[in-house]
Amino acid sequence: MITKILCYAVLAAVALLGALIGWCSTTPYPEGTFFATIFPLMGGFLPQTIVGDRVTPTTPPVPADMKPLPRPAKELFLKLSGTGDKMPANGIGTCCRPNAYDDESVRRAVLWYLLQGGRHIDTAMLYLNHKPIGRAIQEAVVRGVPRSEIFVVTNIYDRPYSKGKEVIDALLVEFTRELRVDYLDLVLLHVPKPFVPIGQACTDWAVCRADAWKALAAAKKRGIVRNIGVSNFDIPQMEALAALPESKDAPIAANQMMLSPFAPSSAFEIANWCQKNGVAVVAHSPLNGIQHSKSTTHETISAISAKHGSLRTQTQVLLKWALQKGFCVIPGTGNPEHMRSNLGIYDAELSANDVATIDGLRDDSSFFYMQMSDDTKAPAAGKDEA
Repeated sequence: MITKILCYAVLAAVALLGALIGWCSTTPYPEGTFFATIFPLMGGFLPQTIVGDRVTPTTPPVPADMKPLPRPAKELFLKLSGTGDKMPANGIGTCCRPNAYDDESVRRAVLWYLLQGGRHIDTAMLYLNHKPIGRAIQEAVVRGVPRSEIFVVTNIYDRPYSKGKEVIDALLVEFTRELRVDYLDLVLLHVPKPFVPIGQACTDWAVCRADAWKALAAAKKRGIVRNIGVSNFDIPQMEALAALPESKDAPIAANQMMLSPFAPSSAFEIANWCQKNGVAVVAHSPLNGIQHSKSTTHETISAISAKHGSLRTQTQVLLKWALQKGFCVIPGTGNPEHMRSNLGIYDAELSANDVATIDGLRDDSSFFYMQMSDDTKAPAAGKDEA
């Protein structure tokens, strides 16, 4: 009887998932709609994609009289090739958690972050949250945060790569309008190829990436974009873009990649290549995304945090390790206290021995790693990853 009930439950779950995927495929950004639906459901919340404005915000409201606090003392920056612009090394990510997909929670989170001294905001067309971020930026500026200090990053997803320069140009204009800014500080090609190769117009992703890169380089020349870069690209994919004539005046400024102490050695090879070639490394999922609880309770990280007077939490240890490796971090949170904690790591320092100990955690195959190589034979994760 129990086996039969379990079978019915599995069949029902499969049917619901199929219905969700089918519905998402009818929307302009199917992958974005799927994530915006599934992440809240995983957190036990009804998603905005289904209930609309009836969703209840989970980020606390920002006091109406709150003024901007000072930026962090000893704040670090990464210098970007091509312009020399300085990107704050400690930003906020706006995806992949339940409260990243309801507009009011997003608006409040970004406003909290900016008023508490943070300045680097990372988003993407796939996250479907440009508009609430734009409202937060506008309100922060009204309250006294200079627009010139806010570093706004967004990503173009793969579907427009093959649709021509005009489509990408129109998207960039739409992005500035939604984000309520006159220019974008950094725009990235979000992925080198699709997560789900369904309904794609591109037949050669190397060509489509090059075409999209040329469009971004032209946008940089016009000034609507200050810097351009990539996300989740490996070394051959970046070398191909760097070899384009357009990259002489519009070099790859940054590569945003999944990077934590537990990542495979191949990820650190990519990071090393970037740093040697003037490409800033931005660690997305520095706490390992949905596996963050596993990361922050790891015995090695916990032991270092327990003995460290200034880095009071395991999260702070993980973020500080990344900064000391020369990486930028963009942890995501809607909790103002967590934001203060994340921004409060500049005065502390890990010892060389601590950094070396954390370095030794790499190649932990129990942690997921997203591999976007063009080599279909390359393993998705694990110690033997090339």
